[in-house]
This record gives sequence, C-alpha cells and structure tokens, in this order.
Amino acid sequence: MTEIILTGCNGKMGQVISDMARNSDKFKIIAGVDINNSPAPDFHVYSEISGVENPNGVIVDFSHHTLTSQILDFAVLHHLPVVIATTGHTEEELLKISNAAKKIPIFKTANMSLGINLIAELAKKAADILQDSFDIEIIEKHHNQKLDAPSGTALLLADAISSSLSYDAEYTYDRHTKREKRKREQIGIHSIRGGTIVGEHEVIFAGPDEIVTVAHRADSRRVFAKGALSAAEYLYEKEPGIYDMPTLLAEKLNV
Repeated sequence: MTEIILTGCNGKMGQVISDMARNSDKFKIIAGVDINNSPAPDFHVYSEISGVENPNGVIVDFSHHTLTSQILDFAVLHHLPVVIATTGHTEEELLKISNAAKKIPIFKTANMSLGINLIAELAKKAADILQDSFDIEIIEKHHNQKLDAPSGTALLLADAISSSLSYDAEYTYDRHTKREKRKREQIGIHSIRGGTIVGEHEVIFAGPDEIVTVAHRADSRRVFAKGALSAAEYLYEKEPGIYDMPTLLAEKLNV
C-alpha cells in the first residue's frame, strides 16, 4: 500500500483524490495539508507541512506553486518522494525543483491525464509533418476559479510542438495590442475562463484550404486524480531524479 501526504487536501482536486484513495486498497492518505485545515474523516489535516508528524510515503502536491519551496524542503529533510501537480512555477521555483531532484525522486508534469499526454505526442507528430504550410494555435478552457493563464497544460502542448519544429517558435498570448499580420513562427495560445469547465484543450493546425485539430476534454477531475495516484505508486521506490508522465507510460508499456 502506498501511503500519501496530500497537500491541498481540501481543494477540489484534493477532495477527489481523498475519495478515490478512500475507496482503494492500494492507497492510504496518512496526513493532509491545507490552509483551510478543516478535518477530514480519516486523516489529520495540518495548516502547514512542517507540522506533519511521523511523515512517510509520498507527498502528492495539489496546493499552489508558491508553497513548492517549503514542500521540497520538508521532503528533502525526511527523504520523501514528491508528486508535483501544481503549475505556474517561477524560474526560482523550477531551479529549486531541479536541485531537490538530486536528493529525492520528483514526479512533475503539467497534466496528470493519460489523454493529454497522448495528444501532446500526436501534436508533436502533426507539427513535424505540417509545419511548412500550417499555422498553429492552442485554445484552452477552464473553470472560472482557475488562477493561472495560460494553463500549464497549454504550455506543455506548446513545448511539445515546439520541440518538433525546425524553427524557433514564438509563443503569442495576446494580439489585441498589435496591428500586424500573423508571423509564421508564432504559436498562438488563448485562454478561456468560465463556469465549471474541468479542462478542454485544442490544438489547431490551419493550412491552405484545410484545418487539422487535435483535442482533449476532461469531463471529471477523476482523470487527474487517477494519474496522480498512479504517479505516487510509481515514484515510491525510485532513485533521485525528475520523472514525468511519458517516463511512467513508457515504463508501464515497456517501450
């Protein structure tokens, strides 16, 4: 059984993970951390990770990127693996993650969904084939409570596409301040916020007289929770380093 310290346990994703772990014989949440330290029915909730007693297992982080530094300090101190599911990290925070990964295993991905990671691979292949005559745009949609824009997943897709291009891509987030034609090397990234949209991402390849799209829609947060729990199980006995969803999938599929 994989034991878990869940940071952000009282947030929307944290509650979904708690419910899934509760109904599984493979996972057990031994402690929760949340600024809203309302009690959970089967584990103690701390307001700060430094207060967690008898830490063990894997830290699964669905809190906020501003807490990454203190979570990593705690993880390194107690030699605990960390699954980082937050996005929007600063350069300083990314450096902290890289340094911590020299001492502990860290699983970091912008999206825990198997489907999203699949369309990232499909978008890479499409970009490689279509880049000479197709413009590339990304549209992402999320609920009205999401704090960051563009989403980490949109950037994941943009980075995947960029890695297949023969030219240096220019990420363009807003065009209303410019009066000029679209440049070939641009990847447009557009954010929509509204209602209770769980998450939708679409990559558009617009060429002469035809359009190719690659899209993914999450209908429930359970897809992300399932991925996070799989990552925790996968990471438990790994050596220090940075791991991600493609690494996990490749190992599971023996490819």
